[in-house]
Amino acid sequence: APAAAMLHSLGVHTLQLLTQAAACILLFPRFLLTAVMLWLLDFLCIRKKMLTMPAAEEAASADEGPPPDDPPVCVSDSNRMFTLESLKAVWHGQKLDFFKSAHVGSLAPNPEVIQLDGQKRLRILDFARGKRPLILNFGSCT
Repeated sequence: APAAAMLHSLGVHTLQLLTQAAACILLFPRFLLTAVMLWLLDFLCIRKKMLTMPAAEEAASADEGPPPDDPPVCVSDSNRMFTLESLKAVWHGQKLDFFKSAHVGSLAPNPEVIQLDGQKRLRILDFARGKRPLILNFGSCT
């Protein structure tokens, strides 16, 4: 029995590893595309700032009037989109989307729930009645 349990555990771990590897292979092109888009957005913002700054300075010195109402746009390391943190967030979001159990056009997930008395375990869809839609309300206390 212990050998069978070890083999089962090894099989489960191997399956999880293969699933993660497949996800990485499938998600990597989408991730790269998103990373390029973030980089291009940063590049365009910086380029726009660099190209408009000299023209704005010339206009301000020629006018000698009050400064424009809009505050200057500052592109710094703190407000850039192409950062390690944003890339991690994109990767994590794409992984969550890939492994989600609910997909458009497929059957709804039917997880197990425990009633308030703690004694009876049912499935969510056990509460559906006929053609009446089942509505789940995850209310808020705020």
